[in-house]
Amino acid sequence: MVRLEKVSKIYRTKKGDVKALDKVSLHVKEGEFVVVRGPSGSGKTTLLLSAGGMLCPTEGRVIANKSDIYTMSKRERALFRAENIGFVFQLFHLVPYLNILENVLLPAGVGKNKYGQEDAEKLLKRLNLVERIYHKPSELSAGEKQRTAVARAMLKRPRIILADEPTGNLDPENSEEIIEYLADFNHRGGTVIIVTHGMEVDQYAARIIHLKKGHIEKSYKCK
Repeated sequence: MVRLEKVSKIYRTKKGDVKALDKVSLHVKEGEFVVVRGPSGSGKTTLLLSAGGMLCPTEGRVIANKSDIYTMSKRERALFRAENIGFVFQLFHLVPYLNILENVLLPAGVGKNKYGQEDAEKLLKRLNLVERIYHKPSELSAGEKQRTAVARAMLKRPRIILADEPTGNLDPENSEEIIEYLADFNHRGGTVIIVTHGMEVDQYAARIIHLKKGHIEKSYKCK
């Protein structure tokens, strides 16, 4: 489902080059739940963004759903992401002047538009947000904001969800709830790659990968 082939990413800075990823190769199978861990600066977020078509590697290839995504034009890649990949971030990235329903519907405006308000409302009901549907993000708790972000990621029924520290700003109860939603997506056949320091996710993981200084230090199966 997702394959990185000798992917490197170098950031050019005034103080010199920073190699965030160094010839990383990784194969994530369809329907797999993969946890990525590592210390700050180990390349976790860079790996996730590279895998999702958001950050072009300095070298190497990324194959997602059988497509070499960095040989596409920017527009083709944006459409590919819209149809195949959902993103969930630690800081939610909700549009502050849109209500919750409108935020969830944002992906419907990119690519094939076969999902609409009824689909969004069903998702919001499933994520216990139906009473908040017309509220703005500023009126929500952190847990409600993240559930909204999960609903937005799931709207177009992507094949892959990439989650970057999705529970980093949440209390234990809300963290567990978000992880259970991602696990449910996985149980329905979706592929999940999640960057997290939390241990509550381990019970759902098929594999845990540890990054260190841009390398995969170790990888082991859980199931």
